[in-house]
Amino acid sequence: MKEYKYKINGNTYKVGVGDLNDNVVEVEVNGVPYKVEMEKAAATKVVSAPRAAAAPRTATGEKVIAKASGNAGTESIKAPLPGVVLSIPVKVGDTVKASDTVLVLEAMKMENAIHAGRDGRVASINVNSGDSVLEGAVLLTLE
Repeated sequence: MKEYKYKINGNTYKVGVGDLNDNVVEVEVNGVPYKVEMEKAAATKVVSAPRAAAAPRTATGEKVIAKASGNAGTESIKAPLPGVVLSIPVKVGDTVKASDTVLVLEAMKMENAIHAGRDGRVASINVNSGDSVLEGAVLLTLE
């Protein structure tokens, strides 16, 4: 039996704890024996999630960015989370690559670079620096 001393609300208790048998443990508090029944724990299942593979890169070490096939027309770039627009380093008419930063959004005191996602030309900018945006708000469009 393991012995412990506890102080609760200024009172000292000498507690002895025995072994656990079928969810019942014998406990002795200041010389008085008790049988304590523990709740049966629900069965837990441990699942190991597979790790994400590293992003593919070209022979020169550049990131491989999948391009949509035949993407004629416009595409909206939406806010991935609510925040405040800090800066917009592009202008209407600028040509951008998929990995270019088109907007910087502050969320939870962190600066988040929003990338174009595909090659194109900036068709419109729907926000200004300092604007608060909600998740899913259209920030700008590419054509």
